[in-house]
Amino acid sequence: MVCDDADHGTNRMMKMRILLSLICSTLLLSCYAQQSVDSTADKMLVYQLGNGGWPKQLEDKSVVNYDADLTPALLDKIKATKDLHATFDNKATSREVVYLVKAYKKTQNKAYLAAAEKGLDYILSAQYANGGWPQYYPDQSSYRSEITYNDDAMINVLNILQDIATQTNDFDVVNPVYMKKAGKAVAKGIDCILKTQVKQNGVLSIWAAQYDKDSMLPAKARAFEPASLSTSESVGIVRFLMRIKNPSVAEKNAITAAVKWFDTYKIVGFRFDRPKNPKANVKAAALIQDSTAIAWARFYDLDQNTPIFGDRDNTIKAKLEELSLERRNGYAWYGNWAQKLIEKEYPKWLTTNGK
Repeated sequence: MVCDDADHGTNRMMKMRILLSLICSTLLLSCYAQQSVDSTADKMLVYQLGNGGWPKQLEDKSVVNYDADLTPALLDKIKATKDLHATFDNKATSREVVYLVKAYKKTQNKAYLAAAEKGLDYILSAQYANGGWPQYYPDQSSYRSEITYNDDAMINVLNILQDIATQTNDFDVVNPVYMKKAGKAVAKGIDCILKTQVKQNGVLSIWAAQYDKDSMLPAKARAFEPASLSTSESVGIVRFLMRIKNPSVAEKNAITAAVKWFDTYKIVGFRFDRPKNPKANVKAAALIQDSTAIAWARFYDLDQNTPIFGDRDNTIKAKLEELSLERRNGYAWYGNWAQKLIEKEYPKWLTTNGK
């Protein structure tokens, strides 16, 4: 049988359509495959501990590094890491929950959301009845059990829970049952914040870096971290409080008092000059003149509002120069932490919330 040109044309068209369909299907599958996987999120699933939290370091003290390949040796170290290493220190757990939620939003990979929600369960279970969070949970040894604002540990957690309660920053994807739980946890956390703001002769100031979990009084941590007013952490606390819509009188007072303290004790015309490589000991860190700069000491005496400095031998110094060179160069003793807060963020907050 002989086919005419029309038949040939029809066959060619059919073949072309089939080919285009295959190409489109391949591209769609490829696109889906690329979107459904996030290599960092996949590693976070591997590092997650049985209780839902994440470590900042493994059993052998090696630091968690999501850029590192998951070699058999590393997988063995991760597998050997116990739940006691779960922590909120150095952004551990909060970092992973935030990342996994955003990864799920992009990829729709349900494993990421499930891991994030398991992390949320861990966060909620770690909160004390008084509203605070420890640095580690369930490890209660030493200062790990203290209510910890240090390095923004508690505030990082509260920001996540506030995002859930207000359905912001991609946290609208989590199971709605967490909204009520998060709202209650945030309310308790705010109550803890208000109760721990240090009063000096009845006047509110700022906050310490950590507190005894029972007495809720300022406490020391490492040898060089004395019980004291802590500027860096207090800035994070104020920023969290300023997120609250329709703040109460107590919340407004806490914010205003802290900003007033920062404005009163700012060090104008100086900045902290610190060696980029502290271990090199090329020169000593120092507060130097700079007409464009504003600074605050990291720690202040709880009563006198004077800068204090801790050394590894548990001694408290009144001057930076009195520290051992290792500690003098190895810690951020001064910084401009509150500058943006008092110059821009607080005035903006005032326009909406008043005094």
